Amino acid sequence: MDPHQEDTCRVLLVEDDEPLRDRFARILAAWPGGQLVDACATLAEAVQALQGARVDLLITDLRLPDGHGTQAIRLLRSLHPAAEAMVISVLADDATVIEAIEAGAAGYLLKDADSIELVEAIEELRAGRSPISSSIARIIVRRLGGAPAVPLAEALTPRETEILWGIARGLTYAELAQQLGISKQTVPVHIKNVYRKLEATNRSEAVFNATQRGVIRL
Repeated sequence: MDPHQEDTCRVLLVEDDEPLRDRFARILAAWPGGQLVDACATLAEAVQALQGARVDLLITDLRLPDGHGTQAIRLLRSLHPAAEAMVISVLADDATVIEAIEAGAAGYLLKDADSIELVEAIEELRAGRSPISSSIARIIVRRLGGAPAVPLAEALTPRETEILWGIARGLTYAELAQQLGISKQTVPVHIKNVYRKLEATNRSEAVFNATQRGVIRL
């Protein structure tokens, strides 16, 4: 067997909205680090795919015509214990978010913008991190029970705070540069400083830590 195939992330996509499913499938098909196992429209199709092939990553919607995405996540955890699951959904109420995380979802993105960076989120997940939309992070923060804010060792500058708000809104580097009137080469420098001061390694952690420490209120 080709050793490269062993390193390839085998992805199962579950999304009942056909245009979105096609869009995500095209993104996944073009990702050199992965192989799209199947693109399913229903829970039944997902169950069949999970039972018939090795899956390393499940990307699923929650509200499906014949069930709920958490059922697919639980089956994934049962059949493929080492696999990861990520939710992409319009649902963002507290109960749904917590249910998905308790079922085994390690990432949770909202279908609320063109700026969903699917491959970036997958690579964060595969690196052991948890890509989470900022509003989902807010729910998790609330569930922490109002833990006291931990002050930053070094305060963010006004520009870094603007960058942080842009990150929280899910803006891309290009969108941040255009909105703030700075060069695209400068944006990563500011983001690196924001991550360092917030002790974060990615945008989800930065927003989560900033919210928990009272730097921003979403």
